[in-house]
Amino acid sequence: MTTSNLDLASQTALKEHDIGARRTRLREFQARLVERMHAASTGAQATASQLGVMIGQTRWLLKLQEAGEIVSVGTITKVPLTQDWFLGLTNIRGNLISVIDLAHFRGMPPTPIDKESRIIAFAPSLSFNSGLLVSRVMGLRNVTEMEPQSDSGTADTPWALQRYLDRESQVWTELDLSLIVQDPQFLHVGL
Repeated sequence: MTTSNLDLASQTALKEHDIGARRTRLREFQARLVERMHAASTGAQATASQLGVMIGQTRWLLKLQEAGEIVSVGTITKVPLTQDWFLGLTNIRGNLISVIDLAHFRGMPPTPIDKESRIIAFAPSLSFNSGLLVSRVMGLRNVTEMEPQSDSGTADTPWALQRYLDRESQVWTELDLSLIVQDPQFLHVGL
């Protein structure tokens, strides 16, 4: 083998090792998060612990019973003649899932997709094959340690429930996925 072939082979091996290491770290993170979510949902704090996510530039809380699988953003296939906030379809473990950019749905700029972006699939119990694009998963949050705010959801967003203020003065809004799947505007993805 020539020196350039050895360099190319070693670069390829390093790249494959790096990809494998990232996948392993991602699997470990997801396994820990699933364990924590399961422990929280079966424990006494099932209603207190919620999954914290960033959607656009805002912080949201999802009920653990309504949040399904958390996956990295892969290929999203566009669907013609749909709203711009309806990003398209993706395949999650053999199931076609529609992907919604909730920030853009709410009139904000489209959510950029980067290495921290994730898709939160709706739980199977909701019987709605969809997922939300989130900017970042923030982990479990205990709402009993937050201060409820008086300016909660409005008539045009009944799925945006209670707002909370955490110890760092960050505002979190509770998102009810079972209500958003009943919102006529959310269901109307066609142009």
